[in-house]
Amino acid sequence: MAKEVILDCMGEACPVPLVKAEKALAELEIEDVLVVQCDHSCAMKNVPEWARKEGHYVDIEEVDDGEWEIIIEKAK
Repeated sequence: MAKEVILDCMGEACPVPLVKAEKALAELEIEDVLVVQCDHSCAMKNVPEWARKEGHYVDIEEVDDGEWEIIIEKAK
């Protein structure tokens, strides 16, 4: 059964959220979900872009004004 991991990157600027997301995703199994919580627009752009290039499934939800959850499902 797939698991979900929450990664809190609130208040952190690039490239910190991207580096943390890469490390966290590397530890997950295929079909596991990583939810990156961020409030930095640069991270909201760079993290999904990186994840899609790596072949993962990505969804973005704006949970509050200027706060996002980037949902990454590990595909490989």
